[in-house]
Amino acid sequence: MDAAISVHQLEKTFSPHSTEPVRAVVGLDLIIETGEVVALLGPNGAGKTTAIDMILGFTQPTSGTAQVFGMGPREAVLREKVSAVLQTGGLLRDITVRETVEVIAAQFTAPAPVDSVLERAGITSIASRRISKCSGGEQQAVKFALALVADPDLLILDEPTAGMDVNARHAFWQTMRAEGNRTVLFATHYLEEAQSFADRIVLMSRGRIIADGPTEEIRAFTNVRTITFRAPDPTLAEKLATMPAVTSVASRNEHVTVETTDSDSLLTPILELGGRDIEVAAPSLETAFMELTEEA
Repeated sequence: MDAAISVHQLEKTFSPHSTEPVRAVVGLDLIIETGEVVALLGPNGAGKTTAIDMILGFTQPTSGTAQVFGMGPREAVLREKVSAVLQTGGLLRDITVRETVEVIAAQFTAPAPVDSVLERAGITSIASRRISKCSGGEQQAVKFALALVADPDLLILDEPTAGMDVNARHAFWQTMRAEGNRTVLFATHYLEEAQSFADRIVLMSRGRIIADGPTEEIRAFTNVRTITFRAPDPTLAEKLATMPAVTSVASRNEHVTVETTDSDSLLTPILELGGRDIEVAAPSLETAFMELTEEA
């Protein structure tokens, strides 16, 4: 069986007349198997959106190849194998949400029922609302509904929850979980979304992949641990700050937070100095993200 996405040595260089050429994507190799849910992370300018545009066939690579289910990206789109929710591209403002979905559904050979799409995207309650009256988050939900119309095997989402409030973001990912065994590639700057929803994280920086693996594996790239505890002695934080392997110390009232590269060596002195209610936390995805992108 062909992989859902197969990318080999993909490169994209932009050559503006007034400036030096910009290498947006450099030597990208990526295989995403059918059924995987993959988060594409990276700082602004890392090349995520350019990579997605090439995988969808919207942008021609300078060199390298991209295939979707063993065929060219444009053929995969024409065969209704893939749908996308993108940052770019607007909606017709003067028609309703339902009419928008109906117009798009009419373009496909075997679209999903409109009522089902509205329900799955969580927008049945605003079906009669004009697009111009929808919030930014609601318009993102409409774009998601349009991506579901073709009932695609692969969903590609570029910042799908942009403009949504916390409740709307939570509802969106609940909907995504209900979609089942679909292959999903999504780019997001919300690290908690990647951590809670993705099977695998691909981290880009400066056009290159710098880390690729399950969330726990990515977190393990950094050896920084966080120790939190209560310290009745206000000088304890100052004493810990001078110890080897301590990278930072913060205290507020009796609560102290220490970041360290050797948590085991600190536990005994913390206890001896009167620390209580001690907790040691593994590296967060945010910590790994910051450390890896700074090193790249």
